[in-house]
Amino acid sequence: MGQTMTRYLYLARHGEATPGGDALTGDGRRQAALLGERLRNVPLSAIHHGPLPRATQTAHLIGEHLPGVPLLASEAAGDYTPYVPAKDELPPEFAARFLGFLEQFPDAQHDLTAEAMRLFTDPVAEGTRHELVVTHNFLIGWLVRAAMDAPKWRWLGLNHCNAALTVIRYAPDRPSSVLFYNDMGHLPAELRWTGFPPELRE
Repeated sequence: MGQTMTRYLYLARHGEATPGGDALTGDGRRQAALLGERLRNVPLSAIHHGPLPRATQTAHLIGEHLPGVPLLASEAAGDYTPYVPAKDELPPEFAARFLGFLEQFPDAQHDLTAEAMRLFTDPVAEGTRHELVVTHNFLIGWLVRAAMDAPKWRWLGLNHCNAALTVIRYAPDRPSSVLFYNDMGHLPAELRWTGFPPELRE
């Protein structure tokens, strides 16, 4: 059996999408291409992506800059609610806001949440691995929360911009670590902050 080695998990939210969410806008396509350029020299072993068109299109545009890296569709990288807390899990000052927000979405998909954790987290059996997951805001928040061992409800309030980049390291000899979060250094000013609540933009 080989020595357990480090996994570097790169997380990206899909590019900006049309109001219906079925396709990328022109800006979304530019965002995806620029992210692909940024990742060009990263030794990625795979690009996982959710099944919805906006994630699939983003992954393919990134992949154009990464020849030979396989693109793998995954339901676990899809757009779903990872966890819904009970009211008593939440700080009283936030409970009504968060629970009201969650009412507009389907119930939590615990099977997909567990599958995402199985597929994308923890060290790997052999060699150092770099993987990209092109996904959606909720799953990125959940994986960052899990990496920090924060309470389960704490994925709420973690927002991620379109085509921004987050990297988590899972090493065998230390706790998981968020190396950087929501990084938009590859995007020009006019392509930053899309997909982010206006009141929270820089």
